[in-house]
Parts: sequence; structure tokens; C-alpha cells
Amino acid sequence: MTAIASLTVQRYTGEEAQEIADELIAVYADVYNVEPYIGDPFFSVPTFITRLHAAFEMPGFGVITGRANDGTLVGYVHGVTLDPERAWWVSLGDKRPAEVVEAAEKGEVFWLRELMTLPTHQGQGIGRRLHDVMVAARAEPWTTLTCIVDNEPARSAYPRWGYSVIGRIKHAPESPVYDAMVLPPSGR
Repeated sequence: MTAIASLTVQRYTGEEAQEIADELIAVYADVYNVEPYIGDPFFSVPTFITRLHAAFEMPGFGVITGRANDGTLVGYVHGVTLDPERAWWVSLGDKRPAEVVEAAEKGEVFWLRELMTLPTHQGQGIGRRLHDVMVAARAEPWTTLTCIVDNEPARSAYPRWGYSVIGRIKHAPESPVYDAMVLPPSGR
């Protein structure tokens, strides 16, 4: 593990993020180059590229990057304003707290789509820092995310950060099972 003395954090819009797409994809490729993701088409780099480029165009897209002193991208978080008709969100039905459903209808829920740190830089608080910068910068008071049920240590971290599990979903028939979580405005 390589320790980072300082982290340079930068915010990008969808248009700006397209200029660093290759770096974002490279981090994804490194982070997901481990079991159980290797060989799973749902987590393939081409599939991620499609999802990432689609996200660039979604309302409220933003990314926060973290770079080491030498300029190397070591992690990032990206997300969008939650579409209240998003299939995974709707599939939760009555499990969704009424106040969050109402907030989503008003465009007041941020969907944190990806949070990742290079394996060589994990365990240093980089993911938490990027998360906190992103959530604090968002206009939406609520945050939601989905986390693979057996993705440790991330799955254990989110409740420590203030998230509550509201149900389980699948993003696609071929995807693993995810815990859907929400972070209330007081958790910011």
C-alpha cells in the first residue's frame, strides 16, 4: 500500500469529465480486476464505458477526483440527480421512506453511482474524503447509493457514514444483489 501525504481534490461536470474519461476508466479497470468481478460481463470494462458515457449526459452529473502529489488519479466518486422513475429505485416500492420518495420527485436526491479507490491506495480514508466532498457539494439534501451485498469493506463502511439500508435490488437480471441505502440530510 502506498501512503499519500496529501490529496488534490477536483470537481468536474459531465462535459469536463469526458476529457478525463480514459483516466476514470483506467481506475475502474484496476479496481474491478479482482475476484469476483474478473470475467463477469456486468463488470467488464466495455460495459462500464457504456454506463459512464450514459451517465455524463444524465441530469446533475458530477465527479470528484482525488490525485496523488504526482498527479496520478487514485480515486473518484461520481453520481447524478436520481431519476424518480429509475428502475432500481422504483423496484423498492414501499420499502422507500415516503419522505425520500417525495424528495426524489422534487429532484432532491443525489444518486452516488460509483466510489472507487485504487487498490494500492485503499484503507487510507481517500474514499471517505471523496464521498464527503461530493455529498457536501451537492444541492440535493438526500443521497442514495447501492452497494453489492458482499462488497466488503465498502458494505460495512456506508452504515458507519450514516447510511441506512432500505432494501435489496438488482440493477439488471445479470447483476449481483445490492443493498439500496439512503443518507438523510442530517448525515451530511
